[in-house]
Amino acid sequence: MGFGRAVLRTVGAGGALGAAVTSYALWEARQYTLRRVDLRVLPAGMRPLRVLHLSDLHMTPGQTRKQEWLRDLARLEPDLVIDTGDNLAHRDSVPVVLDSLGGLLECPGVFVHGSNDYFEPGFRNPIGYLLPDDGSRHTHVPQLPWRDLTAGLTGAGWLDLTNRREQVKVGDAVLAFAGVDDPHLEYDDLGAVAGPADPTADLRLAVAHAPYLRVLDQFAADGYDAVVAGHTHGGQVRLPWPGGSRAYATNCDLEPARARGLHRHPADSRPGDPGSAWLHVSAGLGTNPYTRVRIACRPEATLLTLQPR
Repeated sequence: MGFGRAVLRTVGAGGALGAAVTSYALWEARQYTLRRVDLRVLPAGMRPLRVLHLSDLHMTPGQTRKQEWLRDLARLEPDLVIDTGDNLAHRDSVPVVLDSLGGLLECPGVFVHGSNDYFEPGFRNPIGYLLPDDGSRHTHVPQLPWRDLTAGLTGAGWLDLTNRREQVKVGDAVLAFAGVDDPHLEYDDLGAVAGPADPTADLRLAVAHAPYLRVLDQFAADGYDAVVAGHTHGGQVRLPWPGGSRAYATNCDLEPARARGLHRHPADSRPGDPGSAWLHVSAGLGTNPYTRVRIACRPEATLLTLQPR
């Protein structure tokens, strides 16, 4: 009887701990956070530029708190918005996303799509995110209205960087862009954007949804000053680690140590090294709507202040 009671107490304690962790993870997934990062990439003497990086909204019509928080970001009055995809998570989300972007659509903007803009989400075992990528992609499901999203964003004046190179003037600065379609689905056409980045531009930026190494390698080798990406959710569930927390998965071949935030690519490079670039990976604002949890990885948007070198 004593052994049985001990087992029951242990099971009960484990159940209580599991319930507490789940409750916390559900709560944290709604704690929207604005990160602020300074990045010295502009020519000397140029005024700073404020760039708002949005990613992985995974929006559904019922997520009103996220919509209100996103709508309020217009008060930042950024000089430029970069949206790195996965805005949708429901077939009725296009008008919701466009309405939530609100005043941000009046700013200059560029965007690419991610896999979850193209295909309807479904329930997946969360443990799968911690396992090695087996190469399977959930493309045998109904498509989402990504064409309507493209039309809404381009209709507001934002540039579609899907396998394209473009140039944008922001204030007095000329920005050269290259972008690719979602590398996670292998939709990226690196050949279409290959070649040296425009040396006459004041700044050269590359944009992708998923930060696969083949994409980062090419953009860095082609001379882009920085690459902006999302997709990883920062690991989504991070575990305690000395000095902070640690991601254990990125859902791509980028190592977990660079799952979110500002880093160099290659990882051991320094500013000024030939064939190297800055890399900013957003942990994003959402999750799969069926596994809406985060641990030690709050949903985020980032205000990148680009400063003179």
